[in-house]
Amino acid sequence: MSVVVTAVFHPAEGQREQLVEALRTTIPGVHGEDGCLLYAIHDAADGTITMIEKWTSAEHLDAHSKGTAVAALREAVDPFVAKPATVTTMTAIAAGTAEQGLL
Repeated sequence: MSVVVTAVFHPAEGQREQLVEALRTTIPGVHGEDGCLLYAIHDAADGTITMIEKWTSAEHLDAHSKGTAVAALREAVDPFVAKPATVTTMTAIAAGTAEQGLL
């Protein structure tokens, strides 16, 4: 079963654009990882940047969390965040149509 993750990044004051650029430059490394179905950043109205991820399995997500691409991402964003990212890991609950009821 696939796994969905949200990671909410909290930019330090005046560092939003630098945070976004750090994410942009490191995301391609994650896109190349086995099991990565989605790894995309979104601008939230509250000023945070939210990463939405989808992995083919918990095992692939675990490998990602221990891998070099995510280590590079963490190092790149660290100077531009006010606090650690808020990370939530989820599995889908099917509802409605297959196309609209599952991420």
